[in-house]
Amino acid sequence: MKENKIAKIINFIIKIFWIFIIGSVFGFVAEMLYATVYTRTLVIRQGLIYGPFVQVYGMGAVAYYFLIRKFKEPKDAFFAGSIMGGILEYLCSFFQEILFGTISWDYSKFFFNLNGRICLLYCIYWGIIAVAFLKIVYPWLEKIEPLIYKKSIRILTVFLMIFMIFDITISALAANRQQERRKNIEPKNELDVFLDKNYPDELLDRIYNNKRNIE
Repeated sequence: MKENKIAKIINFIIKIFWIFIIGSVFGFVAEMLYATVYTRTLVIRQGLIYGPFVQVYGMGAVAYYFLIRKFKEPKDAFFAGSIMGGILEYLCSFFQEILFGTISWDYSKFFFNLNGRICLLYCIYWGIIAVAFLKIVYPWLEKIEPLIYKKSIRILTVFLMIFMIFDITISALAANRQQERRKNIEPKNELDVFLDKNYPDELLDRIYNNKRNIE
């Protein structure tokens, strides 16, 4: 009985992890297409240093899984998704500014915005994505769910989890060290020296090309 419960918990973690990964990759593709169409040049936008991931979309996908799948009507999913997406986007922008002194989007020029962190138009986008999740993505996830519990996929999941932990950690450390460099703070230890050498401003500014410093 206890082993069965543990197995269910492990399977649940695997499922949530893959929803996060799928959402993050979707976000990378969506941001690339949007920026490319808007600027008419190929623009690659990443949320992490390594890999095609924009983690705010991954978090949104996980939030959608917990919330949106419970709705039956698309209109309910739309309104819930709009509110939830707006809250998530606001919090991500807020904590990015607090922790790293930067922002990756600014909606100050958009109609009905809140502190430039969210706006009505993008909340509507989140609502549309919620409807797509309810009608297309969630049924598809239910169909492929048995596949992610196969032994080969479990092994892949472990390695990918280790990689994502590293990717998120090194991305956060590099971003924090960049903020320190802007304040002319000298390296305090070997880790800072490593970050300065391997993740200079030129590299980070190229990866996070839509990032803006907050003075």
